[in-house]
Amino acid sequence: MFTPSPSPVLTFLQNKGKLSHSDLKKVERMQKTAVAESVPALLIKLGLCSELDVALAFVESTGFERVLPEAYPQEKMLPEAVSLRFLKQYHLVGINEEAHSLHIAMLDPEDAFVLRALQMITGKSIAPRVGVLSEIDTALAVQYGEIKGKTEDKLDDLAFDELGEEDLAHLKDLASEAPVIKMVNAIMQRAIEVKASDIHIEPFEQTLKVRLRVDGVLQDIDAPPVKSTAAVISRIKIMAKLNIAERRLPQDGRIKVQMLGRELDLRVSTIPTMYGESVVIRLLDKENTVLDFEALGFAGRQLTQFLDVLSQPHGIILITGPTGSGKSTTMYAALKQLNTTARKIITVEDPVEYQMDGINQIQAKPQIGLTFAVALRSIVRQDPDVIMIGEMRDLETARIAVQSALTGHLVLSTLHTNDAAGGVTRLLDMGLEEYLLTSTVNGILAQRLVRQLCVHCKSAYTPTEEVISETRLRRFQAEGNITLFKAIGCPACGGLGYRGRLAIIEFLPMSDPIRKLIMGHASAGAIEKLAREEGMMTLYENGVQKVLQGVTTLEEVMRVTAEN
Repeated sequence: MFTPSPSPVLTFLQNKGKLSHSDLKKVERMQKTAVAESVPALLIKLGLCSELDVALAFVESTGFERVLPEAYPQEKMLPEAVSLRFLKQYHLVGINEEAHSLHIAMLDPEDAFVLRALQMITGKSIAPRVGVLSEIDTALAVQYGEIKGKTEDKLDDLAFDELGEEDLAHLKDLASEAPVIKMVNAIMQRAIEVKASDIHIEPFEQTLKVRLRVDGVLQDIDAPPVKSTAAVISRIKIMAKLNIAERRLPQDGRIKVQMLGRELDLRVSTIPTMYGESVVIRLLDKENTVLDFEALGFAGRQLTQFLDVLSQPHGIILITGPTGSGKSTTMYAALKQLNTTARKIITVEDPVEYQMDGINQIQAKPQIGLTFAVALRSIVRQDPDVIMIGEMRDLETARIAVQSALTGHLVLSTLHTNDAAGGVTRLLDMGLEEYLLTSTVNGILAQRLVRQLCVHCKSAYTPTEEVISETRLRRFQAEGNITLFKAIGCPACGGLGYRGRLAIIEFLPMSDPIRKLIMGHASAGAIEKLAREEGMMTLYENGVQKVLQGVTTLEEVMRVTAEN
């Protein structure tokens, strides 16, 4: 009888929070009826864990080596005596043959029955390694000539070439065919497994390009053939409840999906391009969103100052940075800090990214006249203590925010500027008066996101004196040898050398000397200079501090900041 507790893989997944006790019971029940299914196969089939989670659990709990996608050979490595049916049933594929041994990629490298059977058939010792389920199945199909590539087999039976521009009924039928559904689901599953924040599907004349943004950097993945473009994009539009007949105008929608044991909220945006519609899908995964300041990268004096400003009963706190710099996550972390029974919190957002219990969240809808400004006028009559505005986009919104702060509300909002001092000049450029700005703004936070080094494979090195001089590292470590770290790449991080992101920040608290500078129409440079004299750490300085702590690399900090 199957007992889940002794398995190191199951124990590892449970300790990592990937499996609950009820999940283990479900696997136990299924194992009694599905005798031919291994435990790893059941975990994936039931949607309790992703393929990558299962593979990495074997790597980290049992020490088996993982086979990376590029290591799978195109030619068969096993003798004809090993049937394709057997390989498919137990999800294994040959990767290398030597005189007395065979190297095998397996979904379950601990399956003693399969290992004994292979040894008896081949007469060689078997060296098992861990493979990701879909990569094993794809390698099998390629080696045994069942498909031409990784994705085309799912679409070969559909008559895309016959698709006319106006044949919407046919298009809808194609988008509902199983191969297209599987293809779109495979793209989404791949994105979830690698913890991507966005999926970019971009049609060109000769290709359909699919890219995932992982830790802020785009990377290509296998894409469907270009002839399937219309059906794949239509499938996504159907899921997002968009109009598939409208291809001339941009559209926005949402998809809620249950995948790999998680409930995900996907934001879909389409725009017309030369060769079809470009689609971007933003993945909002509540389970992977950490709303804790220290985990986000806040520390020391900056964290203390920000929490002090956050605890004030009224005023404006601004969070600045370009798109994709983590402003929304920091904003939600601040709301979580403020969310108590003693406070009423109302937000107006476009769109609402994460739903939070105890907070009244309003979705702005400009198409029906519900703009930030219109919503704000109504919000102040609801007697809130804290107001969050998704973005200060215009003077009208800024004025209402100022009036709210002056009447005893704490207001949080975002701005698109490059640094904290630039937030002041941005508000002045909008037309906000200096005396209103200085009397309401309590602090401005600027931030960027840098990739964190993988703890399993990062490698220490000593930079050259030239690098130390160019980056002025001695400002941060006056004496002793300077040690930096570089990204290497390993199975745990998918060969990238980085895993996860954290914020580097600069926080500008509004002091009386800075208020005087603002009243005197000082430039952003002058405001920043005085703030640094008062102890403000710039984005670059905070980034280098994290570099010297071994959290990230100097290249990452240079990528997202300009040295000051």
